Amino acid sequence: MNKIKSLSDLRKIKQDVENRLDLREKSDNPERHVQIKVAMATCGIASGAREVMNAFIEKIAQDKLDAIVTQTGCMGYCHAEPTVEIRKPGEEPIVYGHVDVEKAVAIVDKYIKQGELLEGIIPVNYQTV
Repeated sequence: MNKIKSLSDLRKIKQDVENRLDLREKSDNPERHVQIKVAMATCGIASGAREVMNAFIEKIAQDKLDAIVTQTGCMGYCHAEPTVEIRKPGEEPIVYGHVDVEKAVAIVDKYIKQGELLEGIIPVNYQTV
């Protein structure tokens, strides 16, 4: 373990612990929270999924929303990468394709917060990721 040399070091450790505890508490009952699953297979990463995932994490934290952002493997929609599955409590999941950082922010602002569907839904018959 690294030595604590300043107050900012201590604050960083505190924030890391709080983040891990928050994720652990949410993972006990994920169906009670908005779930955002970003496909992070090779094709997704090559298409920018890592930046998209980071954008979701930052936006969710900034807006203090009750959501879990996780990564998943291939969803099978390589033609539409980066792909993201959004599952709101009590609703069927929706998969968005061709998600970039700007669209990730719009998904949070319009779909997750206001329930407004956006362009780019992949219309398929599926159960979940």
